[in-house]
Parts: sequence; C-alpha cells; structure tokens
Amino acid sequence: MCNDYENGLIVNNIAVFGTASDVGKSVIATALCRIFRNAGVDVAPFKAQNMSNNSGVTPDGLEIGRAQVAQAEAARVVPSADMNPVLLKPNTDIGAQVVLQGRAVANRSAREYFGDTSRWREAAFESLRRLDAKHEMLVLEGAGSCAEMNLYERDFVNFKSAREADAAVILVADIDRGGVFAQVVGTMALLPEEDRARVAGVIVNRFRGDASLFLDGIRILEERSGVPVLGVVPYFRGFSIAAEDAVPLQSVVDPVGVPDSRKISIAVLYFPHISNFTDLSVFDHEERVEVHYLHRPRSLEGYQALVLPGSKNVRGDLHWLTDKGWATRIAAFRETGGVVVGICGGYQMLGRMVADPHGVEGEPGEDEGLGLLDVETELLREKTLCNASGVTCSGGLAVHGYEIHMGETRLCEGVDPFLKVDLRNNVEVSALDGAKSVDGKVFGTYFHGVFDGAVFREWFLKSLDAGYVPAAEPYDREQAYDLLADHVAEYLDMELLLSIAGHSEAVE
Repeated sequence: MCNDYENGLIVNNIAVFGTASDVGKSVIATALCRIFRNAGVDVAPFKAQNMSNNSGVTPDGLEIGRAQVAQAEAARVVPSADMNPVLLKPNTDIGAQVVLQGRAVANRSAREYFGDTSRWREAAFESLRRLDAKHEMLVLEGAGSCAEMNLYERDFVNFKSAREADAAVILVADIDRGGVFAQVVGTMALLPEEDRARVAGVIVNRFRGDASLFLDGIRILEERSGVPVLGVVPYFRGFSIAAEDAVPLQSVVDPVGVPDSRKISIAVLYFPHISNFTDLSVFDHEERVEVHYLHRPRSLEGYQALVLPGSKNVRGDLHWLTDKGWATRIAAFRETGGVVVGICGGYQMLGRMVADPHGVEGEPGEDEGLGLLDVETELLREKTLCNASGVTCSGGLAVHGYEIHMGETRLCEGVDPFLKVDLRNNVEVSALDGAKSVDGKVFGTYFHGVFDGAVFREWFLKSLDAGYVPAAEPYDREQAYDLLADHVAEYLDMELLLSIAGHSEAVE
C-alpha cells in the first residue's frame, strides 16, 4: 500500500501525532477523516490506545473511545472495536480498567500496565491490520507527546503504530499555549532518525490573531525542523465534536458569578472520576441554555436543573460528594423545587444504596446513596454494553442512547420506571430503565446521550422554562463535521497533504 521515491515516503496512511497532550490532534484527525472522505477516499480512524472515561458503544455492542466514534462518523464508516483496540478507563489516581478490543478484561495499575505492554500491542496491531485490509486509507491518532523518551520503547500508540501502518506522520503543535518552536523543534530533535524521517509535515493549531505576522515563524519552523508547515489553523468555535478525555477547554467550570437569569441554567457536578460528560454537549448549541460544571461546593441558587453525570468510580465519588458537603446542597436544591437528573453512575448515586460485593471498583462494601430515588444498586462483574431506544413511561417521548455500566438497579415498591426500552443492539426487547420521583422532578436513567434527541431535549428544557423555544436550525452533527473539515482545509496546503497521503489525483 505504499511506494517510495527519492525525496521521501508516499503512503496511503497518515498518523496525526502531538507535540504534547491536548494540542488538538483528535480534532485534526477528525477533520482529516471528513476531508479525505469528501475527496472520495475510503478512510477509517485508528487509535491503538486511548486513555479516557469518555466512551461509546459500537453497533455490535463493543466499547471504544468517544473520539473514535466521532472520527468514524466523520469518515462515514461504521464504528468498530478495531478503531480503538485498547481503551484505558481511569478509576483511581494510579489505576484503570483495561478494555481490549471492545471488552473489559482487567484492572491494572499504571506500573502493572506499562511493565509489559506486549499483550496490548499485539492486539492493537492485529486490529490495525484488519482495518488496513478493509479500507483504502487510515488516519491514525497518537497519544500525548510522541516524544516521551522515558516511555518510548513501551509506547505502541505513536511511532510503533506508524511503522506498523507504514504511515506518514503529521505533527500537531498548539501555538495558543505558547512555545510552539520548542514544541516542534524539540520533538524532532528527540526522535530517533528512523522516526524523524517519517515526519512529513507540521500543523500549527489554535492560532489567534493576524496569521501574516507568523510568516517568519513558519520559515523558522521549517528551517529548524527540516519539514514543511502544512498550515496554520486558527482557533474556531463554530463547531464542536465529542471531546476525548477531559471537559472541553471552552466549558465553564466553577464560575465566579451567579447563573444568568435570562437563560436556562444547568449545573453539572464535576466528579473526580467523571465520565461521558459529552451527554451534556448538545446544550452548547442552545443559545438560551448555559451549562456550568461545578467541582467546588457552592450555592445552587439560580440553577433550574442539576445533573449528576456518569462516574467511573461511583462509590469513590459518593464519598467525595459527602466529604465536600455537596450532599446537603443537593438535598436543599431538591427541597426548593430544583430538577435533579442522574445519568448512569449519577443515577446510581440518587438511590438509597450502592453495593459492590465483588470489589468491582475497589474494596468490597456498600455506601448510602443520596436517597432522592427509592432504588438500590448492586455493581456486577459483567459490563452492560448496548445501543438502545425506547419511550418515556409518561408521554411516550422517543428516546435513544447507549448503555455502559457495571451495575444493576432495583426499583423498590411503588417507584415508577422512567423509560420503556424496546430495542437493544437492534434486538427487540421489552424492558424498563431508570426511575422517577412522584412529582417527576427527580429522574435517573442508564441512557447516555439521552438529551441528543430533539424531542426529549425540547421536553426537558420546556419543563425547566415554559417559554423555551427551540432554535430555528437545530444542531446537525453531520453539518458540524463538514464545518470542521472546511475550516481546517481552508488553512492547509491541500495539494501537499493529499500528495503526502498518496492521493494527489483527488485535487486534479
């Protein structure tokens, strides 16, 4: 799938690596997936190992990182476990659950995991070879800095993946954080010659201001690094895609002021082990809605709703809630008529009790919940993974989402379920999900993505503010991918990029 010529390597596959963590490589990789798909190339994403509690479910019921789900959507291909064969889901400060080719297989400390990565590497490259055989081109995403020399020999996400895929490497550097010259030149200086020769270009990301003032910067980067600058991509807020592993930079965390009285204000508890916070991302596209992530205890006055999101360590985050005084504030918010929503781990916390008899999240035991719903949860060894759909028990509103949880929640006598589930992984079922309070102001569900559907989201927002009017042009994820692709392509040397990828005919 590749051929050589005397001035460099022409290959079908491209690897997007970072000069540091959070330089925007996931977004650039997503943009390239859509750019090449729009150019008529059969492209698919690949990330050998992802560390994130932000995960999704493939159509065949397997678990991968949300970033790779988004990249698959951008490439217009069906997400598969091969696109992210190793997923590390941190559940303590030094440990993580290991998801291998879509299934949870172990819990490992960082020392245990990195002590011998051969098992994970072999599985990752098996997936890589399968993907490579199915598609004309792969867009690989690296992890962190691609030049972490203390981990270099154990790192199979960056250059070892690039070698296995015979991929040309594009470095992404973040000029917004400063030090872009050191990022690029330092990375190139540290790389072994074999890997340095594989770097085909640099993208300077998140530029602000007049790009003409950086022309000398481009010249210096090219002279010092020995590779071309493919483009300087400006910072742009006109679109959003699923974040990979942290609450996005543009999110409002622990604001100093009070909620805006002109808007529907939603508070989201920022747990230490928060997961799947993208459940709230859709509200970013509602002009009359503001979402605040709250970590430090504060008054909830002025908020119409409080959301307890997913958690990778439910009992640990329950302890955090209690220790920080959040439990008392949540109870007071409920008593004054506030709406409280729990999703997945947050739903479990709303109940009477969370029991972990098998030590799934740590030491076996049980903890008292917040007691806002009359339900009890037991954590199980086997993880539930499925895409699902159904309707609300009250009103019959259509709801779609996906389930990723290791617990089973039992409704106590007299408690009403929240959803009737009719489809799981494309198989018809007759099941119930979640629970709700008698007055309907507290509800919980295992459905991630519950707010993505316009019908349910509009009902929820109108329940908070009867005067809410939906946007004339609702958020369109497909349009967002095209906006992203157009924005990035506008500032790249597309002829050079397509030539690097071996698809120069696409620009003819």
